Amino acid sequence: MAPITYKDAGVDIEKKDVFAESIYKLLERTFDGRVMDLPLGFAGLYSMDFDSKLWRRNYKKPVLVASTDGVGTKLEVAFRANRHETVGIDLVAMCVNDILVIGAEPLFLLDYIATGKLDNQTMWEVVKGVSDGCRIAECALIGGETAEMPGFYAPGQYDMAGFVVGVVERRKMITGRKVEVGDAVVGLASSGLHSNGYSLVRRIFFDQEKMKPNDSLSALGIERTLADELLEPTRIYVRSVRNALLDYKVKQTVHAMAHITGSGLPGNIVRVLPRGCSVEIYTDRWQRPKIFDVVQKLGEVPKEEMYRTFNMGIGFVLIVAPYYVDSIMRKLEKRGEKPAVIGRVVKGGNEVRII
Repeated sequence: MAPITYKDAGVDIEKKDVFAESIYKLLERTFDGRVMDLPLGFAGLYSMDFDSKLWRRNYKKPVLVASTDGVGTKLEVAFRANRHETVGIDLVAMCVNDILVIGAEPLFLLDYIATGKLDNQTMWEVVKGVSDGCRIAECALIGGETAEMPGFYAPGQYDMAGFVVGVVERRKMITGRKVEVGDAVVGLASSGLHSNGYSLVRRIFFDQEKMKPNDSLSALGIERTLADELLEPTRIYVRSVRNALLDYKVKQTVHAMAHITGSGLPGNIVRVLPRGCSVEIYTDRWQRPKIFDVVQKLGEVPKEEMYRTFNMGIGFVLIVAPYYVDSIMRKLEKRGEKPAVIGRVVKGGNEVRII
């Protein structure tokens, strides 16, 4: 009997090594001056020396903030369409938007990608998306892992996860404790579905409607293909929100923030409300992307189910002291956002009412 090698079992170490070397430039393009360059090392290195006057990130009492997430079943759309260049942006967005809620700026991110058989071109597109997302979020991609697991994933499939570490000054942490009755709820527009609700979306478009990724949605009022719409990447709010907050050196203008992901507006805003406060959301205050109307109509999805599954056009929320609403809105608009006052904080038992 001939000897069996690891390659015979489905794992090509040489191919993986070539891939690791080829993507290093995708990491380098995200580095700032505090990344300690260690190509092909076992770990990524990031200096926490904040004494240098060269950096705007000088902290007196820094608190590290961490989060991890994935892209979910949106990946199935990427597999069907054979388009992998944007899901990496989704991965970064799902991680960095979560730590932004505390007021943190992301420092660095690590990714983990697992696949049955390594396809260098596909994986390069995926990591390029992660690199693009990190550049948008102004954080460094300092390493990761690509695991080849034959027999574990179907051909052409992979899964991915991200882990981000950020930092915030202790006295500037935004926890929701200062939320008061009368505060305004400011919503920032999403780019569409983002990365949640795709199990329902796939069932409607692929299983029920028997659509293909390249099918046009023009008959449904959207001048794009199904793949274009469903693979639109999640928006990253770090740069606009962080820069707006930095304009206030002392004042506590924003009392809470929420990243609107799974469970929608009701399930995410309630997480940052203190005892005795509720929120009313007025659905006529913003224009939601057409895709939500299409999903609701084709699937005959109840309104309540839509709002607890999807972001409905609002990807991020700030709860702002009334006096500073106009100021915050102007600063966000200046940085490219389209903010809208979509609700208010009222007295109540920690619930979010969609009106």
